[in-house]
Amino acid sequence: MSESALQIIARGPRAAAEAAAEAVDADPRLEGATYSILEEDEDNDVWRIDAFPTTDDEVEGLKAVLAGYPVTVLVEKLADADWLAMSLSGLPPVEAGRFFVYGAHDQGKVPEGRVTLKIDAGAAFGTGHHGTTVGCLEAFDKLLETESFEKVLDVGCGTGVLAIAAAKTGTPIAVGTDIDEPSARIANENAEINEAKCDFYFADGLSDPRIAQHQPYDLVFANILAAPLVHLAPEIGAALKSGGVAILSGLLRTQEERVLEAYLPLGFTVEQTIHHDAWSALQLRKD
Repeated sequence: MSESALQIIARGPRAAAEAAAEAVDADPRLEGATYSILEEDEDNDVWRIDAFPTTDDEVEGLKAVLAGYPVTVLVEKLADADWLAMSLSGLPPVEAGRFFVYGAHDQGKVPEGRVTLKIDAGAAFGTGHHGTTVGCLEAFDKLLETESFEKVLDVGCGTGVLAIAAAKTGTPIAVGTDIDEPSARIANENAEINEAKCDFYFADGLSDPRIAQHQPYDLVFANILAAPLVHLAPEIGAALKSGGVAILSGLLRTQEERVLEAYLPLGFTVEQTIHHDAWSALQLRKD
């Protein structure tokens, strides 16, 4: 990768942007690519994809995929700085039910009577601002009105925000896993900052002994992407107890059917669907 970090921006109508985003998800070269999709101009039907490639292969892969759709593509160099921290420092706190997610720059805005989650910018996904993370927290908040969870697993934990939310609302065993080693490290640091009893592990799959020892779980979060959600469906199903809940996100609205086709035959039923921009969060119950 060149010394200068890059941002790739693609704009177009919703149908084109969603189709392009699905193609990014499906391309094996871009399995670890970080991007977001949101509505930029409702009146003119302009949707925007922001991608942040970290390798030359991701740059070329994103450009090649996006070139196949009617979207305008712009590649910009990012200044030599901690651009991620700088960009997130201007984001407002996030409120999702009882949860209040904030960064260090919002230290003085923390309200009383809320479950606070301090998550600063870092090299891991999940500050709470993304529609997928908000959807997961909203679904969890609603569940907490009538249920409690003894054991929670966060698959693809990123910053650890979801498992930390569980630990701070009474879950005694909150465990997370990520295939990205820095993410697991950052999640453990965030758990310490939030004084939350969580354990996060760098691991590939749910068969790792540190993850498997706590099965079956009462609740599994998986805020990843549609393709790995489908691939992991049998493992997630096996990790859950009968009557347990899976909150799945990281998928586009247009990918709901594909994901449900992997889970419904395993004995799951849909309890709730939450949409934010083009993103979807699915709450499923295992029979």
